[in-house]
Amino acid sequence: MFLFENLTEIEQKKFDVITLWHVLEHVPNLAEYIQQLKLLLKPNGTLIVAVPNYKSFDAKHYKEFWAAYDVPRHLWHFSRTSISKIFSFVNMKIEKTIPMKFDSFYVSLLSEKNKTKKIRPICAFFIGLKSNIKAKQSGEYSSLIYILKSV
Repeated sequence: MFLFENLTEIEQKKFDVITLWHVLEHVPNLAEYIQQLKLLLKPNGTLIVAVPNYKSFDAKHYKEFWAAYDVPRHLWHFSRTSISKIFSFVNMKIEKTIPMKFDSFYVSLLSEKNKTKKIRPICAFFIGLKSNIKAKQSGEYSSLIYILKSV
C-alpha cells in the first residue's frame, strides 16, 4: 500500500514530525511503508512510533492469550531490538524510548478475558502492576514509544 502515487507528490509534502500510535503492527507491506515514512520526513524530522512489546512480562505471562498478539489484525510483533534493526535499513536510529505504563493494565485485562473467558479486573491489575515493576529493571514495558531520527 503506497501513501502517494508518485515522487513529485511526496516531495511536496514533508513533515517535521510523524506519529504512529499502535499503527505499525497493522501494516501489510512494512518495509515499503517505513521507506515512505522516511521520505515524508524533513531532513531533521522526527518519527514517533508506539507499538506493543512482545518481550514484556505480561506477554510472557499470558503467552498465546496475550491480547497484543491480536492475530490476524496484528501482522507484526516488535521488540526494542527489532525496531532498531528495521529502522536502521532507512538510516534511522532510536533517540529515546518511553514506556506506555498504562498499557500493561489494559492489555492484561483483555488477556485475562482471552485466557479465562471472564473479566477479572483484580487479577489483571496485579499482572499489569507486576509487568511494570519488572519492566522498571528490564525496560521491557508492555508497549513502548520510540522517538526516531535520521542518522
